[in-house]
Amino acid sequence: MSETTTFGLGPTGVFLGTFTPRLDDKGRLILPAKFRGRLSSGLVATRGLDRCVFLFPLDEFAHIHDRLRRAPLENKAARDYLRSFLGHASDDIPDKQGRILLSQPLRRYAGLEREVAVVGMGSRVEVWDAERWEQYLEAGEDAYAETAAEIFDDM
Repeated sequence: MSETTTFGLGPTGVFLGTFTPRLDDKGRLILPAKFRGRLSSGLVATRGLDRCVFLFPLDEFAHIHDRLRRAPLENKAARDYLRSFLGHASDDIPDKQGRILLSQPLRRYAGLEREVAVVGMGSRVEVWDAERWEQYLEAGEDAYAETAAEIFDDM
């Protein structure tokens, strides 16, 4: 793959790695340079799982939305999830410095104040409070090998 094809993500073409920028006083996040090309045309930020914020490139969000819109309206759990996932979502285009504004409700949900961890997760990016991210990693360390065995056995 060429650099143009992978949008600066590297040879894999997916979001990888952990970066530790800071939020500024206005709640803006400077995206890691490695992720900016893929996100430069726009992104959607929304509530993630485990108290983080998900950032999706627009095309990836369109795929997810396509799947979500097929959820039956009669299903209360599906309605509740859609309300939370889409109701807290916002779209944004990074400025020339690669900054995006994370809304106050998203920052509050994820406990984001200043120190954050920006984690490449393949097709999406997760934004965590840096301390919570470290706690998450420590808590999951023992189960890592066990979970890997389960996941790869199912493939």
